[in-house]
Amino acid sequence: MCDSCGCGGHGTVVEVNQSLLAANEARARENRRHIEALGAVAVNLMSAPGSGKTTLLEHTVEALGGRCRIAVIEGDIETERDAERIRAKGVPVAGLTTGGACHLDAPLVHEGLHRLAEEIGSRGLDLLFIENVGNLVCPAAFDLGEHRRVVLVSVPEGSDKPAKYPAAFRRADLFVVSKADLLPHFDFSLEEARTSARALNPGIRMLTVSVADGRGFDAWIDWLTSLVHGRRG
Repeated sequence: MCDSCGCGGHGTVVEVNQSLLAANEARARENRRHIEALGAVAVNLMSAPGSGKTTLLEHTVEALGGRCRIAVIEGDIETERDAERIRAKGVPVAGLTTGGACHLDAPLVHEGLHRLAEEIGSRGLDLLFIENVGNLVCPAAFDLGEHRRVVLVSVPEGSDKPAKYPAAFRRADLFVVSKADLLPHFDFSLEEARTSARALNPGIRMLTVSVADGRGFDAWIDWLTSLVHGRRG
């Protein structure tokens, strides 16, 4: 098959992928230094489409805006609709469109950081959110320069997602079950989700959150606040 398609064999594909990831890692380290120079901690939000990342961010900005200097990098395949929603909350936003790619990468985030720096100026920053493209597969492979990774799974998606998409959970720091107000209406097992995630990553923390009825939201805010205080300390 490789002979007929002209890809040059599996070895070549592996070498190209390794080279791509190595270049991404180098730029991710540069991004991390840039973020830390601003005084911030960066959180990479990952989930499938429709899990509620942008809605959670809207409520988070409202809750923390008076206590933390926040900026957001919004990743999407097309349009700046999510970026516009966050921008309406009054925080600096860099909207990044991938033009078809299913994930953000470190060079693209680097571009977003430069755009944010112009808006932030000398004010500094406490908390940078990077909302990744909606996808539970590809984003897991790419370090963006973040300090923490958060994976969201909404209740309607089902509790089997950690088992089905293990890479996303192996390197995550926090697992958020979103849209938790819908638990009575769906066959979602919190125990299955927790057990599967911790089998992959024993240190992962899990929160059950709903912005509709407020459950778990304070714990989410406390987790973020502890990150900021840790960075300041």
